[in-house]
Amino acid sequence: MLRWTVTFVILAIIAAVFGFGGIAEGAASIAKILFFIFLVLLVISLITGRKKI
Repeated sequence: MLRWTVTFVILAIIAAVFGFGGIAEGAASIAKILFFIFLVLLVISLITGRKKI
């Protein structure tokens, strides 16, 4: 999921350089959402941890 976030950030930067404001804004918002989802999943996995059987 972090890889998708980085992909959308790079896409947003490239679109902003070429002047596509709407596309850059959309890609940046998608990257932001994916990053926050990644952070929430990271915190949940750190809290629960691996359970030894």
